[in-house]
Amino acid sequence: MRTGAAAGHPGYFHEAIRYDTDEHLLAVVVPFLLGGVAAGEPTMVVLGERTAGLVRAALPAGCPVGFLTAGELYTRPAGTIRAYRQLLAGHTDAGAGQIRIAGELPPEAHAATWDWWARYESAINHAYDGFPLWSMCAYDERTTPPAVLADVARTHPRTARPDGRHEPNPQYTRPEEFLLEHRPPVADPIQAGPPVAELVGPTPAEAREAVRTGTPDDFDELDDLDDLALAVSEIVTNAHLYGRPPVRMRVWAGAGRVVVTVADGGPGPAYPFAGLLPTGGSDASAGFGLWIAHQACDHVSLSRSADGFTVRLTQRAP
Repeated sequence: MRTGAAAGHPGYFHEAIRYDTDEHLLAVVVPFLLGGVAAGEPTMVVLGERTAGLVRAALPAGCPVGFLTAGELYTRPAGTIRAYRQLLAGHTDAGAGQIRIAGELPPEAHAATWDWWARYESAINHAYDGFPLWSMCAYDERTTPPAVLADVARTHPRTARPDGRHEPNPQYTRPEEFLLEHRPPVADPIQAGPPVAELVGPTPAEAREAVRTGTPDDFDELDDLDDLALAVSEIVTNAHLYGRPPVRMRVWAGAGRVVVTVADGGPGPAYPFAGLLPTGGSDASAGFGLWIAHQACDHVSLSRSADGFTVRLTQRAP
């Protein structure tokens, strides 16, 4: 049975908290958590160390709220979705009528990799909709970039306020639309220099070899390099099978990372959740290849333009 503001809601009740003081955050989160405890619902906190400490100190002693480590859960969006779905399934299988979670992405997610975390915040409106989840995603307006806050309004159907209001966000955009928009990725400075490899129409084997021969020594014989080579192979295969020629691949290496782009002249996958969920649509195999890449790489960006579709893969040295 659903309780609180989510009472009567059939699926995922997804809210943002845009706070400008610590008191603002606590005024929203503490009643939310206590309401879950009072209703006997699984109730969890997945905040950063500082904000989790504030919440822990504000709760009554012995309050049965679970605290999970945000830095361990929010690593790569596709993996985060997989982990959360397993967590939610466990609670619903045990009979939970509602699950409450107050969460927070790590600050580094708001920087150069925000594009895939914005896609995550949009996609989970679909990915978690089969569970009786009520979650609040916290964003500190004092430190979060304006462009990120603009995306927060577009990816969260509503905002929770300290006075108990739960306001719809007029800017909210359905994930089926948001995820297929033309969103150019933030340029990586390493791409300003010449690539160490550039191939036209590479086979998957040639793509893997280009990654290995163009990669700095500190990646040699490490799982990270194997993961990147596998991901690039999958994306090149997708480009040949589902894109349009020419297929172009470029590799940059240095400054502690390797960046690979694979571009083709096609529109990209029609499945909006490609990469974040494993399959879907008529090009399900393409979706699975992108999903593998999202599991294997430190960052994956997708960009669509009038010239075609580009996947950029980034792997950092350990």
